[in-house]
Amino acid sequence: MSKEQSYVLKAWDLTLRKTQQAKKRANSVFGTVSVSPHTDNDTSTDENDDETSTNRSSLEEFYYAERVLPNGDYYTGQWYDSFPHGHGKYLWTDGCMYTGDWYNGKTMGNGKFGWPSGATYEGEFKNGYMDGTGTYTGPSGDAYKGQWVMNLKHGHGVKSFANGDAYDGEWRRGLQEGQGKYQWSDGCHYTGEWKNGTIYGKGSFVWTNGNRYDGCWDEGFPRGNGTYKWDDGSFYVGNWSRDPEEMNGTYYPSGNEGNLEWDPKDLFDNLSEYTICSGERVPMLPSQKKLSVWNSSKRIEKPRRVSVDGRVSVGVDRAFEKMNMWGNETGEEGSDLRKELDAELMRLEAEGIRSLKSSPVPMKLPKAGRKQGETISKGHRNYELMLNLQLGIRHSVGRQAPAASLDLKPSAFDPKDKIWRRFPREGTKYTPPHQSTEFKWKDYCPLVFRSLRKLFKVDPADYMLSICGNDALRELSSPGKSGSFFYLTNDDRYMIKTMKKSETKVLLRMLAAYYNHVRAFENSLVIRFFGLHCVRLNGPTQKKVRFVIMGNLFCSKYSVHRIFDLKGSSLGRTTDKPESEIDSNTILKDRDLSFIFRLQKAWHQEFIRQIDKDCEFLEQERIMDYSLLVGIHFREASVAGDLIPSGAKTPIGESDEEACHRLSRAEVDQLLSDPSRWASIRLGTNMPARAERTVRKSGDSELELVGEPIGEFYEVVLIFGIIDILQDYDISKKLEHAYKSIQYDPSSISAVDPKQYSRRFRDFIFKAFTDDN
Repeated sequence: MSKEQSYVLKAWDLTLRKTQQAKKRANSVFGTVSVSPHTDNDTSTDENDDETSTNRSSLEEFYYAERVLPNGDYYTGQWYDSFPHGHGKYLWTDGCMYTGDWYNGKTMGNGKFGWPSGATYEGEFKNGYMDGTGTYTGPSGDAYKGQWVMNLKHGHGVKSFANGDAYDGEWRRGLQEGQGKYQWSDGCHYTGEWKNGTIYGKGSFVWTNGNRYDGCWDEGFPRGNGTYKWDDGSFYVGNWSRDPEEMNGTYYPSGNEGNLEWDPKDLFDNLSEYTICSGERVPMLPSQKKLSVWNSSKRIEKPRRVSVDGRVSVGVDRAFEKMNMWGNETGEEGSDLRKELDAELMRLEAEGIRSLKSSPVPMKLPKAGRKQGETISKGHRNYELMLNLQLGIRHSVGRQAPAASLDLKPSAFDPKDKIWRRFPREGTKYTPPHQSTEFKWKDYCPLVFRSLRKLFKVDPADYMLSICGNDALRELSSPGKSGSFFYLTNDDRYMIKTMKKSETKVLLRMLAAYYNHVRAFENSLVIRFFGLHCVRLNGPTQKKVRFVIMGNLFCSKYSVHRIFDLKGSSLGRTTDKPESEIDSNTILKDRDLSFIFRLQKAWHQEFIRQIDKDCEFLEQERIMDYSLLVGIHFREASVAGDLIPSGAKTPIGESDEEACHRLSRAEVDQLLSDPSRWASIRLGTNMPARAERTVRKSGDSELELVGEPIGEFYEVVLIFGIIDILQDYDISKKLEHAYKSIQYDPSSISAVDPKQYSRRFRDFIFKAFTDDN
């Protein structure tokens, strides 16, 4: 959790505590106060109204109104003085809508708030906040029903996630905390203690096969004393830890010896597959919506702008102004309470909180993520498939063939040009004996991919050793958006992706154009393909698994600290993760971008030319939905992990390896001005640059993807390339475009015509990458 978040939570807790104290004092003096909206049949002043209400002129009327407000908003319902009061409906110009109870211009009571995305909240409101009992339903199917306090889940609640998971238990400040039960979509479930949204404390995890673990937990994994039980009655008791040196225990069999080979470390591998779904974020809090009203004709005052929670906008936001829960209090007790909160917030601000109008908080070096992927060892569900792949690659690459020429005949690109080879376990004249299951192996256009490997200067022996050596492949923990699985070689040089049949057809269709393009443009940024293969498993289903082998973009001597996947579209292009869960492996998106990358002039000109050429190629091949994957290595950081802007004090404590790669601005300029020395870097690979930090204003348009630069620069090394180039603009994408265009701005969605996609992609990328003047 960042320092800024901790301050916000302190202020949130303080506000909640002060409010509860104020309610207790009020109840002790006046008894329980209830707010009852006026009705058409009752225009008298409520005896429990506050001092402001009782001082109103008796001439002011309470009536039904239907109004188009000055900024285009629309309200219909009961009205009193200058505010909605009673029951009414308010529609904002951006499509948000509230229907329910109002009190002095604030949402108060029961109501329903709807977002343009289709998300809804229905339940209790207090002073503009979702507060009380209510149900939030997200646009993708997430649903929460339970207690809320000041827009946060707080108390008991049940949440159903779109992926089929569910949680029933206690919440605190928007996260699971206390006792609760989480059930995954496959039926496995955990019941026990939680803290800050993770499994922490004592609890039990039960698998669908009857096995279970009972004991202590820490950050989602067993830590401390615990017992693992099998359904046959045998169990293992001991001290659990992810550190093997701290792990110890005793196995107690039930009579059979079936679990003697079990390794306690397997439990951690199994649990790593059961992640806690973070769910959807509420897109825009009701308390953040502005309410445009004007005063009645009985008052001669200028129109004023009031938020839903009753605040008057005066042009300058105050820090934490959204936490004002008492509206315009004139009572002495309310004034004292407001002063106490202001004093507390000023103290917190003095400790480190910056106001909304000040510069953003200093940047920290992102925490390092775990090494990606799970090693495919014996017993893994895809172990035999990996062996089949390695056997086939060894056969394809090692097979003797005439020297490949870069001038290929059209027949080499024919999709029918493929080689089938059977791999029985006992071996054949052409294939070796092996321990895996029998399978058939197919090579697509082998001569083309052999020529591509030569064109990309890939040594056949190194290539075969990386994929087929003694080291196993690693499987990424979850499939991609398309449902494909990814595997990494142990040296991180190559990535293997399973392919859908439609993607295979697209690659074979465009293979000739792809080959000619990467041959003509040495610095092309499009992803590099090295092989296309298919494994057909024996058995009644004759299952086919297709693979494409690609270069791993981020195989570099520089560690990647931040990753951005940039498309130029805005709809859904943000990462639904809290800052505390974002690490160096998290892939951020367009709306998360907080930098402008400034390249040296010569490289910037080359970059523009190459992006234009690559986009023209993809446009001609009717390809869309591709993106520019950008990895950032920050070169200046303190021992404490604070990023140091350009010109600041040089950090200490860097490793010797990283220090030797850091270049001064003068050295960078000299290097880039001498073409003979360009061999050490290449467009998109290990490129020195400057990243200027940007900040988004609260009123920025959703379509504005690049924020406002603030003059804060960081020395970085960039690694980038164009990926996901196998999505054809087929009938399914055309239907997706037509459907989403009805609900959203067509320019904000990803599925658009390739020509429009190319133009939008370039416009965005050329704003994000500029000349470093």
